[in-house]
Amino acid sequence: MNKEPIILAIESSCDDTGAAVLREKKVLSNIIANQNIHSQYGGVVPELASRAHQQNIIPVVSTAIKLAKIKKEDINAIAFTKGPGLLGSLIVGTSFSKSFALGMDIPIISVNHMQAHILAHFIDDNSSIPNFPFLCLTVSGGHTQIVKVKSHLDMEIIGTTIDDAAGEAFDKSAKILGLPYPGGPLIDKNAQRGNIFAFKFGVPKVKGLDFSFSGLKTSILYKIQKHVNDNPNFIKENLEDLCASIQYSIVDILINKLLMAKNQTGINEIAIAGGVSANSYLRNSLNLLSQKHNFNIHFPKFEYCTDNAAMIGIAGYFKYINKNFSDQRVVPSARLSF
Repeated sequence: MNKEPIILAIESSCDDTGAAVLREKKVLSNIIANQNIHSQYGGVVPELASRAHQQNIIPVVSTAIKLAKIKKEDINAIAFTKGPGLLGSLIVGTSFSKSFALGMDIPIISVNHMQAHILAHFIDDNSSIPNFPFLCLTVSGGHTQIVKVKSHLDMEIIGTTIDDAAGEAFDKSAKILGLPYPGGPLIDKNAQRGNIFAFKFGVPKVKGLDFSFSGLKTSILYKIQKHVNDNPNFIKENLEDLCASIQYSIVDILINKLLMAKNQTGINEIAIAGGVSANSYLRNSLNLLSQKHNFNIHFPKFEYCTDNAAMIGIAGYFKYINKNFSDQRVVPSARLSF
């Protein structure tokens, strides 16, 4: 087995077609084709997403191999996202990966998308690497989890959302405010000039380490509707304060649960992952709290926060060295669990 394996990685869980090439833990290329068509619908349309993946996957893979300055014959294995995600999108990536592996006579490695977000911390890019065991707050448009990470391949979900995800709360709130999709980054941008205490919203009460965001979304909707009925210009006149207050409400829920998990487990190594880990207020808040509560905090590079194939590649690498391969009977799973 190659001491420095070269892994081709494919990511197609939602609306971004990604391909990356890694030599061991080093990223040689990381290419993403975005699908702008969804912005006009205010969210991802699954059928359009799968069609776009079919159009993008071969050019993206070709570009990734070219930029990595390798030949396809140099590739030792192909890793791909098995799930969770949109089934139609996952099928495209799975089918391509199985065909490529069969044609090149190399192993195929199926990867859990959420585990890959966590393992992005181990990409060789001079960032700080968390020590085992550590807690990871994984927050994206589809998932919100607190994971106890015991090793590269041994993880346990100790808290999860019982309804909606934090990223969805950001995007749905942005839609209520009339901001274009994806609205999460726009809330972050406008919030930087707003007052976090300008508006209060209903906070869900959920026992243990689990999350809930559906009630918060409803509270935000009703409060804004009430004010707009009284003043049609309410959102425009208060946009920055609304964004700041909404962002504070979401992040406060995340941080309180994370601190609870830290106290319950006694683990002082903490990381964040997923698309929402790019949020500036979440990052700043955790930096301040790490000093106050004496824990080490680890952030992924921004390029590895949102969906990307490099994180699939690093997960594939750890599976490769453990000879944890799949076979041609592997199928994608929209609701894949750990």
